[in-house]
Amino acid sequence: MGVALGQAEDECRDNGEVNSFAGWRMLHSGPVDDDATISRELLVRVWGFARRYKRKIAALLLLIVVSSVLGAVPPLLYRAVIDKAIGDKRVGLLNLLCVAILLVAFASTVAQVASRWFVSHVGEGVIFDLRVALFDHIQRMPVAFFTRSQTGAVTSRLTNDLQGGHRVFMETLTSMASTVFGLAVTLVAMFVLQWRLTLLALVIAPLFIVVTRRMRGRLHRLMAEQMDANAGMNAQMTERFQVGGALLMKLFGRPRRETAGFSERAGRLRDVGIDTAVYSRVFHGMFGLVAAVGIGVLYWAGGHMAIEGTLSLGTIVAFTAYLTQLYGPMTMLAGARVDLAGAVVSFERVFEVLDFPSAIAEREGAVVIDQPAGRAELSEVWFRYPRSTDVTLTSLEGEHTDSGYDERAWVLQDVSFTIEPGQSVALVGPSGAGKTTIAMLLPRIYDAVAGVVKVEGHDVRDVSIESLTGAVGMVLQDSHLFHDTIRHNLLYARPDATETEMIDVARAARIHDLVASLPDGYDTVVGERGHRLSGGEKQRVAIARLLLKDPALVILDEATAHLDSESEMLIQNALAEALQGRSSLVIAHRLSTVVAADQILVLDKGRVVERGRHDELVQAGGLYSELARIQFERPAGNRSSGPNGSGGLVARAVDPRRFA
Repeated sequence: MGVALGQAEDECRDNGEVNSFAGWRMLHSGPVDDDATISRELLVRVWGFARRYKRKIAALLLLIVVSSVLGAVPPLLYRAVIDKAIGDKRVGLLNLLCVAILLVAFASTVAQVASRWFVSHVGEGVIFDLRVALFDHIQRMPVAFFTRSQTGAVTSRLTNDLQGGHRVFMETLTSMASTVFGLAVTLVAMFVLQWRLTLLALVIAPLFIVVTRRMRGRLHRLMAEQMDANAGMNAQMTERFQVGGALLMKLFGRPRRETAGFSERAGRLRDVGIDTAVYSRVFHGMFGLVAAVGIGVLYWAGGHMAIEGTLSLGTIVAFTAYLTQLYGPMTMLAGARVDLAGAVVSFERVFEVLDFPSAIAEREGAVVIDQPAGRAELSEVWFRYPRSTDVTLTSLEGEHTDSGYDERAWVLQDVSFTIEPGQSVALVGPSGAGKTTIAMLLPRIYDAVAGVVKVEGHDVRDVSIESLTGAVGMVLQDSHLFHDTIRHNLLYARPDATETEMIDVARAARIHDLVASLPDGYDTVVGERGHRLSGGEKQRVAIARLLLKDPALVILDEATAHLDSESEMLIQNALAEALQGRSSLVIAHRLSTVVAADQILVLDKGRVVERGRHDELVQAGGLYSELARIQFERPAGNRSSGPNGSGGLVARAVDPRRFA
């Protein structure tokens, strides 16, 4: 068995399903590089999303060329106004040149507006595609990814980090393209006007490079730190402002401690924001000083040439205008490297998630289960929970990461059993025995490390995920409802279901009468995680949702735990109808709910230690017999009741204030 287990793990690693980071490591690994540039790999990835907008990009580049040419015309017109029209006192030419200046300005404005239209469509489109791709990739990640990752850190990748990329497409790249074309046209015009002054102006250019190289690294680090601080703050807000987190804060009375923790994170973001703002202003202020030096040198040299009669006044004015067009774009171009460095961080963080492989991936040519009958089988299954690095990114775990990992910590050991169509199989045993883990293997929430899990005779790793989830349905101990209407929560199982079908399953789940008594009926909003409903009501809505899905195999994981007697009775009746004609895997601590099961599996420390029917196991005198003795001999008055009480469980007991 040990050899087979090792071979199974090696195969997983070879297939890239375990500890596979090669894709994103080539983009970013470890600390942020102070001299980060857009690598070829990153450029290819971004172009993959921008390719579909190539016609708009081509039109944008054409408009940029036109705008650059139009930008070079006004200084020549200024020169003509001063030297020709005013110098020669030609009023007609003056009027004509002034009209030309207005027309060029109008044409330039139209070109800029059109450019903005194209860059907006391209930029917003690329970010939209990236955001949708990232959302799609994240929601396909296994549950282990979400149990390890901070929700705020994940959502930050979809919002703040993508905003950095948005800034690049909306501003930086367009400005860089305009700058390059504008500089080329400006330099040609300057050389035509006076080549010696042009060379003198270019002598100042290396100072821009010096300033950039000295300051961009610090700004780059500040940008990365700002993103991390923002993600940490978002993570705290997301956790604390969910209903469960807010309730926990109230119960433990920790508002000052929570405010202090938030203040620390927000303070870090504030300090980094101040440093970034000041450093950016110093950065651009240095560029302004360099540009001022260049303009001063121009006036000094040009003034001497004008006094000597070798240069006209109009040429100096035109040259001054060109110098503004030269140093301004140079400042922007040098500063753009810092903006691009920030974009590198943004894109790397986005592609870091996009390139992280899902531990649960659908194989090419996966089998589609057309007509499931409800047969399932586990054969010599071994399982342990994966390493943190196998299922999520360290950067998404926040400040507290789990570095410990014990390869000997087997949750399941050599588990084998079969569920035949229409058969009911129950899993019982002490907490931590591996019952819920088995339930998670059938719908492929996790994959077995060794052994085979089959549904309808097919290895679940060979079955399409959509058809597998269609064949297997599950009701958890704490069923999740979206912050939406009861109708939306039910139709989530099958959006094309009719009103009649929805009502029929609600009746079968013993929830229709309650819903019908509410002021808004099926359009009643249940609140976040369904907190406006009692525990029993939530479970019955979840059962109705399961019935609407109509799976062949139903898994019930403590579906009646922590409920009072009345809720349990209603849910048991609903489940009895839900399980008719279906196979079922029932997990329960209360043995009274599984006495009629066709087969009962008793688990202890990850192993099946007993199996059989209720009467057989009681007579065997093993662990099940001991559990039965403890539960069935306990006085009725000591039976645990749920935390929700009986209020709000039937239509007559609804408190309308919950839905006000």
